[in-house]
Amino acid sequence: MSTSSLAASTRNFFLTLALLAGACESSANLIGPENQLEVNNTTDTFQWQVSALSGVTQTLTYTWVNNGTIANVNQSSSPSSGSADLRILDAGGAQVYSRGLEGNGTFQTGAGTAGRWTVTVTLIKVNGTLNFRLQKP
Repeated sequence: MSTSSLAASTRNFFLTLALLAGACESSANLIGPENQLEVNNTTDTFQWQVSALSGVTQTLTYTWVNNGTIANVNQSSSPSSGSADLRILDAGGAQVYSRGLEGNGTFQTGAGTAGRWTVTVTLIKVNGTLNFRLQKP
């Protein structure tokens, strides 16, 4: 085996090993019953809350019916570490909101198309408690 073939083979081995380790890590810490996930998804109001997260990495996506063209977003979270992001797409698939959940307060989405909106929560190694509510004004 040539030196370049050996180097390529070694590089591929370590790349495969890194990918497998990452796949195991990302599925190891998901939201469980101990985190008391609560989702209230009704027309024009959506509420999401989870507590006692410990290194959770997970993406959750929901469809929410908003009969309006904007939504008020109330964030009240206390993550101690990690990354927690909220992304909202309108019924036409346009992004109307994207913000980290560590920022507390009341915000408003951009204007969008009424109908079935997509709400995505992305957690990366999050510790703490997260809470937000969406509501048609």
